[in-house]
Amino acid sequence: MGLRTPLYDMHLALGAKMVDFNGWEMPLHYGSQVEEHHQVRNECGVFDISHMSIFDIKGRQAQAFLQHILSNDVALLTTSGSAQHSILLNEQGGIIDDVMVFRTDYGYRLVSNAITCERLHRWMELHSQAFDCDVQWRNDLCLFSIQGPLARERLSSIVSSARSQLIQTLQHHQGAVEGDWFISSTGYTGEDGIEITLPASQAVDFINELVGAGIAPIGIGARDTLRLEAGFNLYGFDTNEQVSPLIANMADLVCWEPQSRDFIGRAALQQQRDQGVNEKLVGLVLEERGVLRAGQPVRIDQQTTGVITSGSFSPTLGKAIALARVPINTGDRGEVEIRHKWFPVRVVSPRFVRHGKILV
Repeated sequence: MGLRTPLYDMHLALGAKMVDFNGWEMPLHYGSQVEEHHQVRNECGVFDISHMSIFDIKGRQAQAFLQHILSNDVALLTTSGSAQHSILLNEQGGIIDDVMVFRTDYGYRLVSNAITCERLHRWMELHSQAFDCDVQWRNDLCLFSIQGPLARERLSSIVSSARSQLIQTLQHHQGAVEGDWFISSTGYTGEDGIEITLPASQAVDFINELVGAGIAPIGIGARDTLRLEAGFNLYGFDTNEQVSPLIANMADLVCWEPQSRDFIGRAALQQQRDQGVNEKLVGLVLEERGVLRAGQPVRIDQQTTGVITSGSFSPTLGKAIALARVPINTGDRGEVEIRHKWFPVRVVSPRFVRHGKILV
């Protein structure tokens, strides 16, 4: 039996098809993955993402610690609730994980991927020993992601006036505490949305209220196609410890100033930067019928020099799309091998859909 969030029984009651996801028993869909995808693009839906990991960092040297282990500059988070996307790198410049970092009244909060939780926890415990700070794994909390153009409107109808005010006014990548809730304007779908962290004891009652307000439950299947359309990386596929952020469209998450900040992996990234990288991550669109999947070879200029890192059918485009790692000089055409045959693909910017608009 895999790990379960506190909402496992509720997922079953709502008719979910449960599958293994990195050791967790999670809902794949509640009837139709494609319908759930469109529900988020057109209205809104709620994801149980309580399998993700939350760490609170406290203490006199909490900031110094994070300046050492993160690629981005947490000193830029000057007010409580401000947030940034960042990366934990190994010494070779590979990606251990990408995380959301929030400034809080007590220090900082990190939200990381489920698959990396134990690795990340060990990494932070190891490096925190040199700093006067404390790393607390908050496995007493649940995390909900309410995404879609109507997310704020529907949410505001079921929460207190104080929480409704926050939900209506939070800017992108901003969070705030309201009672025992932490509310942030973040997400993984390319749509507007709100994520709410609350005590696990409140989780079942809260999702009942959400569903009652017409906010449909959405499974991890649609979460994957939504994030792929938005061009967001999936850890373990598009990124891992052998992949540099400089070839994964994540260079903007590396803050090189001040030059005195010697974060883990900086020297390796600097060497890559000086030498120049020879690969990049692009989007692919298959114009013919077929399926694009991770691991399929990509041929550029009659040479097999690339590979799909993640791919799927795009319900919004009505075509197969993918992210692929290819040579840096790749143009706008390529081919993908599907069942021993080569099919032409368009090479595009790895951002297919944002806020309901097709961009390719």
